[in-house]
Amino acid sequence: MGHYLKFIALLFVLNIPAAFGISTAEIRKSLVRISTTSQNPNYRVPWMPGKTSQGTGAGFVIEGKRILTNAHVVSNARFLSLEREDDPKRYIARVQFIAHDCDLAVLTVEDPDFFKGTKPLPFSNKIPQIESSVSVYGYPIGGKRLSVTTGVVSRIDFQTYSHTLLDAHLVIQTNAAINPGNSGGPVLQDGKVVGVAFQGYSGDVAQNTGYMIPVPVINRFLTDIKDGRYDRYMDLSITTFPLLNPAHRRALGLPNDNVGVLVGAVASEGACDGVLEVGDVILKIDGHTVGCDGFVEIDGLRIEMPEVVERKLKGDTVVLDIVRNKQHKQVTVKFERAWPYGIQANQYETPARYVLFGGLLFQPLNRDFMDAYQVDDLRLRYLFNNYVSDEIYRERPEIIVLSAILPDPINTYLNDFRFSVVDEVNGKKIRTLNDLADAFAEPAEDYIIKVMGEGRPIVLARNAVESARERIKRRYSVFAEQNLELPAQ
Repeated sequence: MGHYLKFIALLFVLNIPAAFGISTAEIRKSLVRISTTSQNPNYRVPWMPGKTSQGTGAGFVIEGKRILTNAHVVSNARFLSLEREDDPKRYIARVQFIAHDCDLAVLTVEDPDFFKGTKPLPFSNKIPQIESSVSVYGYPIGGKRLSVTTGVVSRIDFQTYSHTLLDAHLVIQTNAAINPGNSGGPVLQDGKVVGVAFQGYSGDVAQNTGYMIPVPVINRFLTDIKDGRYDRYMDLSITTFPLLNPAHRRALGLPNDNVGVLVGAVASEGACDGVLEVGDVILKIDGHTVGCDGFVEIDGLRIEMPEVVERKLKGDTVVLDIVRNKQHKQVTVKFERAWPYGIQANQYETPARYVLFGGLLFQPLNRDFMDAYQVDDLRLRYLFNNYVSDEIYRERPEIIVLSAILPDPINTYLNDFRFSVVDEVNGKKIRTLNDLADAFAEPAEDYIIKVMGEGRPIVLARNAVESARERIKRRYSVFAEQNLELPAQ
């Protein structure tokens, strides 16, 4: 796309035979081509199903007669079929676990014969070194047969994953050739899996740049699901700033030893609420010294501090050595749950949520909503962009927007209210979509809807709404006036 930088989800594949652990022939038998029929939610007409599409991806057999692949390969899937090398039969599969925040999924196969002759691919216990060679297997566009290509590890970094456009984790960059449409294939070194191929750059800005999900992220996902559910990634939910200025360090009572980062914000709904304070200096995390640039050393690599917490599970703790008011302290943070607000992330597996009342369509604000409506309203953009940093979630766990109006005599002259944020209905504060549905369910002669930033309210007469209900449903083919199903967690 010219000079526009864009993440795309895809698989890249490379060409070195396995030297140790498992032979190339065994690798071939354990690779899978995944065909997906998916259906995305319809945010503009949420009572109607979205369009279906077909796609392909790759996966590979792991312990427990399971298939590991990317979440984006099987997201919103309605039907999955698998193919193996040199086997003409197609096998039906289903998603057993899916982790959108780290773009991984585990599939199961209904037919036990699928696994005959396969061997689970072993995982490496280390991160590959810079400039070391890797082999990436998969099914790029241009053919249906297995393709294997080669490349070298060029960078180990901490970056945003393109699947949700919010979550950031450890990634390994390779110079392997990138081909769209075949994500989920294994990246091997010395006959062992060191990653899962999943995204790259498109356009002229960067070429021969692809990324794999490394083993620490894969291991965390597989460990998380051992109890039968996926609890998502834990997070400190704080903002930190580097402490590079000697004068600033002196004012905080710190030696000029290049150790420690300053806590700039502590989210009130996060794990550190009540444990850390703004102005604290974090010196160590679980015994790892925190550099003044926010990096720690793990497994011989200097990696950003959040990587320590990345490996934690629900119920785990992390110990922080801090300086508060020039006094050294040690505090413990326990991870009871993942961060609860995900409006800035792409959502999957859940139909669009909405309430339709008197021809007025109300929906919660999230990234999919913003993309579907191509919103340029400044108030909505502010609320979306600053939802976490300004702790808007404290007053509004959901931001309910009047997204569209189905024209009818009862809602004439209300177009100016489109993209308004609902504040109250008949004096009741609206904090969630369920609050709105409950408010409209209560008997009232009139429904007085106050919106943010407007002195005049929207007023709908109950009798008029009731008399127009069937007319509006029939005219616009509305078969359900609301969907309150919560997003998958």
